[in-house]
Amino acid sequence: MEGNSCIRLYADQAQIMACKSKLKAAEKAFASLSAVLSLAGNEVRLKILYLLEEEKELCPCDLSDILGMTIPAISQHLKKLKDGGIVQTQKDGQTVFYSLVKELLPIVKPFFTHINSETFKTEVT
Repeated sequence: MEGNSCIRLYADQAQIMACKSKLKAAEKAFASLSAVLSLAGNEVRLKILYLLEEEKELCPCDLSDILGMTIPAISQHLKKLKDGGIVQTQKDGQTVFYSLVKELLPIVKPFFTHINSETFKTEVT
């Protein structure tokens, strides 16, 4: 099959160009959102992001206790999140605290708002 297989009679060139412009203008935002969604697609990492958004910062030991996982397992997830530019670290003595990168809060916050509202509904009913 060659070219466009659409059977429409007339293409709305203005609409097509406007859509292409919108995509080009939002290119960086799509890249950021794609990276966040790719990493947050794992349930454990999503829970870690949720906890970091709720608590602002946690250390691997805290996350290990909360999630009932080994520290090495938590550390592997945190490394992926850090390598993906989603979390950042701050050292206090020998303890490393993880927090969400502030610029990404607008991307992840709507997901957690949904989680919080669903949790509240479940607890009420």
